[in-house]
Amino acid sequence: MYMSELLLDYVEHLEVEGGRAARTAENYAQYLERFVEFSGDITVDKITSELVRKYRLWLNRYKNNNDDELSTLTQSYHLIALRGFLRYLSKRDIPSLTPEKIELPKTSRKQVTFLHFDEVERLLEQIDITTESGMRDRAIIELLFSSGLRVSELVNLNRDHINTKRREFMVRGKGQKDRPVFISQTAADRVNNYLDARNDNLVPLFISYSRNSVASTSGDFRRLTPRSIERIIGKYAKLAGITKHVSPHTMRHSFATDLLINGADLRSVQVMLGHSNISTTQIYTHVTDERLREVHEQFHSDTKKSS
Repeated sequence: MYMSELLLDYVEHLEVEGGRAARTAENYAQYLERFVEFSGDITVDKITSELVRKYRLWLNRYKNNNDDELSTLTQSYHLIALRGFLRYLSKRDIPSLTPEKIELPKTSRKQVTFLHFDEVERLLEQIDITTESGMRDRAIIELLFSSGLRVSELVNLNRDHINTKRREFMVRGKGQKDRPVFISQTAADRVNNYLDARNDNLVPLFISYSRNSVASTSGDFRRLTPRSIERIIGKYAKLAGITKHVSPHTMRHSFATDLLINGADLRSVQVMLGHSNISTTQIYTHVTDERLREVHEQFHSDTKKSS
């Protein structure tokens, strides 16, 4: 069977049976299409270790239209997609290379960009809450810092999804997995203030006030996009004089870092972030390592030097 015949089946399998988000399935499709670009539309039994070796070399030398190379991490994503595809073939008893033959390149630990609490306060101080859009922006940033929500989870929230009285609600994250989300009283108050100021019956929790936005019965045409949230946060970070790149994911990192600095254990943070594997949460070891130093300094006995 040819690659092109099986790619669509595999992508649909990821979304329907694998429970992957549509965006993730699309990314896998793009990575595998790049393999087809390299190999041609071959039959899957022609995928060999030697072909994969040449493909890795091709990825390492690949340049796009802007003459940009692929990072080691992006190359890994291509190989992860190919390995997943081979695993799918194996489960269907379709002859091809065994997935175990593909080894992923070693990547350095991802550096985490986060805001310290005083930087979060500086950012929030830049927001003019005398306007409805300003009240919305304050609610967005408070909610991100308080909850650790992914931006995709945030933009999909509707009014009836969030319980500001209990300050707890469920959200469906990656892999269609539900997890509890907890928010601070301040975040709940900011969301309530924003909703009280609105004079519409639109469904989305956060809406756009752009002139180009179009009203509809559901309000989905006016639902904020992840890119819009990114622009909002970037604007206030710049006004606050924060030179590091600040994105919605930075707020998620800031949420996790703040918890760990104040004594939360890594396993609890894993659950609150919705990480299926604790190894993903271990990108925050820069925080836990520093806390270990503080614990050592505070609790370990130091022998007195004899004079």
